[in-house]
Amino acid sequence: MLQIEITDPDGTQRLLQAPDDCVIGKGRDNEIRLDSWRVGREHARLFRTPGGVLLEDMGAFGGVFVNEERIDTQHGPLRGGDIIGVGPYRLRVLEHEQPVLVQAAAPNSRSSAAMHRNQQATDALNESRAQAARAQQEVQRTPAEEPAPAQGAAQGSAQGSTREGYPMVLSAQPVKELEFEWRKRIHNKLLDTIDLRRRDVSAMTDAQLRTETATLIAEIMREIGNELPRELDPGVLSRQVLDEAIGLGPLEELLGDDSISEIMVNRYDQIYVERNGRLQRHPLTFTGDRAVLGVIERIVAPLGRRIDESSPMVDARLKDGSRVNAIIPPLALKGPTLTVRKFAKRKLTARDLVDFGALSPEMAEFLQVCVEARKNIIVSGGTGSGKTTLLNILSNFIPAGERIITVEDAAELQLHHDHLISLESRPANVEGKGAVAIRDLVKNTLRMRPDRIVVGECRGAEALDMLQAMNTGHEGSLTTLHANTPRDGLARLETMVLMAGMDLPLTAIREQITSAVDLVVQQTRFACGSRKVTCITEITGMESGKIQLQDVFRFVTKGYGGERGDHKVQGYFTGCGMVPTFYEELRSAGAELEMNLFTQHPSEIPDVRLDEVRR
Repeated sequence: MLQIEITDPDGTQRLLQAPDDCVIGKGRDNEIRLDSWRVGREHARLFRTPGGVLLEDMGAFGGVFVNEERIDTQHGPLRGGDIIGVGPYRLRVLEHEQPVLVQAAAPNSRSSAAMHRNQQATDALNESRAQAARAQQEVQRTPAEEPAPAQGAAQGSAQGSTREGYPMVLSAQPVKELEFEWRKRIHNKLLDTIDLRRRDVSAMTDAQLRTETATLIAEIMREIGNELPRELDPGVLSRQVLDEAIGLGPLEELLGDDSISEIMVNRYDQIYVERNGRLQRHPLTFTGDRAVLGVIERIVAPLGRRIDESSPMVDARLKDGSRVNAIIPPLALKGPTLTVRKFAKRKLTARDLVDFGALSPEMAEFLQVCVEARKNIIVSGGTGSGKTTLLNILSNFIPAGERIITVEDAAELQLHHDHLISLESRPANVEGKGAVAIRDLVKNTLRMRPDRIVVGECRGAEALDMLQAMNTGHEGSLTTLHANTPRDGLARLETMVLMAGMDLPLTAIREQITSAVDLVVQQTRFACGSRKVTCITEITGMESGKIQLQDVFRFVTKGYGGERGDHKVQGYFTGCGMVPTFYEELRSAGAELEMNLFTQHPSEIPDVRLDEVRR
């Protein structure tokens, strides 16, 4: 609980107890209710973090003040003497390390009993401050001021162990919170040192910046060596500060962990990861919103992109191709938010997907033959179902020597072809101009003599240009879209074509889709975290104005279970007994496909994990 001292406009003071996360305003449901026309419904917010109590301005017209100075979005951690101004009220957060047992007074209470309780609380607070001051003086004494050895030994038993002759008060904080406090302290001292030396870090190379920063951190560690608690490892602390100052902070460790497939920073002190298909809280944290913003800027700046209040959202990528999305205040209310979807460090193949249980060997063989025979394929699936990974593997089936052009929002595909051109869209500049959309790039590819066009994802009007490319001599093109089933995918494709504003009749759109698209490969992420190709569907034509679909392969689900008790999805892959209408075309192109490939008996698949497969 937080102890809040409130001074009313008439000078009356009162003490209130409030939760560690509370809202100040005149709204009925607020934890701290202040009744004045100058106070907004939800005016400000107080919340406690490992680093202290922070104050957040929630956008009220009158603003929030600390010591008569208006704050921006956030301020903190608050010190004991800080006076918070909210309209005509003045608030002070009392020290919460020493609990003050007081009865919360009613907002309009003016009774003598309430005043007496307030005086008791004030006396207890003053006494706790005096004790803290005396303890601080004991910590800061020099060796010459220490008592005799016998007396010092007795004192040491009460205070804890010593470091090089200096007495050290054992902290009651958990080691993680203690580490957070010292990491923040060293980081701030590092920034001050760099400012004082007036070094132009923008002119340094990455290696020079890392070397000089590591040297400065080593100097700081030597200065504070006697003060550092024994519970903390100086080497680990130095590495964490270095990572946060010039690297990606706590993300450095997470990006190096191959078992983690996604990293989600909800706010600076709340990080979640996806491991083995499951979400879990991670104990690492940033030191503050400033540190998260620094990491975001280090990611987007080399890509020529920007993130600020006028452009608070950005899509980017890391050097290894991992996908990054960032969004900052005022859109993100809890502070800067960062989402990183990691890519496998090694090149995945169809054999890997078979080993992971994502598809059967027969399905992999069929897809390879279709790509080599220049069939147009759409990979459909939900978010995180493995679409991009499968598209990347299918793209690598394209024979060497063909000219491939990829078009993406943020370059993620990792094709291993010599004759490859990668195009990436561009957002608008500060003036709102200069944006280059996916559709513009798809149009431009038609003038670049492509053999294959690979669009990372169709999500808008570019779907029309993609269909036209497939219908005008650019067979073998590949793309992805978000949908739960092949039928839903085609319906969404129709909607995206209508977004182009051409006012085409639905029949004409469906005829375009029927003549352009040969196969829809449906990718599904199950509740257990497994990702599988649940069906490969052929588009066979139109009948009575409706697109006709025919499943060639599918995954039959039998439920959830497993001998290991891990509740993984159980089932098998099977052919559907239907031979594709372009089977003879495949054979004439030299593909050797046995007829029983499509009529195989259901075969049980091993209960294997699919944790490494992404998108």
